[in-house]
Amino acid sequence: MPVDTAVGPGRLYVNDTASAARAATLLLGHGAGGGVDAPDLSLLAGRLPSLGVRVLRFEQPWRTAGKKVAVAAPRLDQAWRAAVDTVLGWGQADGRLFFGGRSAGARVACRTAPEYDVAGVVCLAFPLHPPGRPDRSRAAELLTPAVPRLVLQGSSDAFGGPDEVREATAQSLSRNGGQIRIVELPGADHGFRLAKSAPLTPADLRELVVAEVSAFIGVDQQQP
Repeated sequence: MPVDTAVGPGRLYVNDTASAARAATLLLGHGAGGGVDAPDLSLLAGRLPSLGVRVLRFEQPWRTAGKKVAVAAPRLDQAWRAAVDTVLGWGQADGRLFFGGRSAGARVACRTAPEYDVAGVVCLAFPLHPPGRPDRSRAAELLTPAVPRLVLQGSSDAFGGPDEVREATAQSLSRNGGQIRIVELPGADHGFRLAKSAPLTPADLRELVVAEVSAFIGVDQQQP
């Protein structure tokens, strides 16, 4: 579905639920090095609708245009807002709205969440800092929302592992007003690829991601 933005046309990919009573909508953004077909984004789009969750994946205009390099953060946020406004303009108020995204998409979701009535933010591989540059922390972005956040972080993430995220956010949470749940994905890197020595199989990892996200949103995996 095309989305007109001030920085060019983007696109929404809609995976809706067949349930008469939609439990929630999860709007997801992609990373700077990939698109909406990233394995974890595709996984959630494929699995959550059966649990009553509509999943919307927003393709940024730079990606829709076929470019290989992401634009600056303000333009990412501007396009994302246009996507959110499009969704809100559909006038379907049933269910809670959640933001989320992979890597850079998680940053966009966190930066813009305070502007909307969102119930929480799902962060898949939040890029706490550039690889090898822990001095350039982006913890302030993760701490921006005052709503619950779920962070799924690979233990071998070069952009910051789970312990780094915990350390970077621990002292600020009491002042932030929200909660952050940090879930370690053992043996996974920034793209959620598993090392050969990882204690999880790819199937285990997929089930863990779906279980954590569905629990965070508040839907029952056992429902038909």
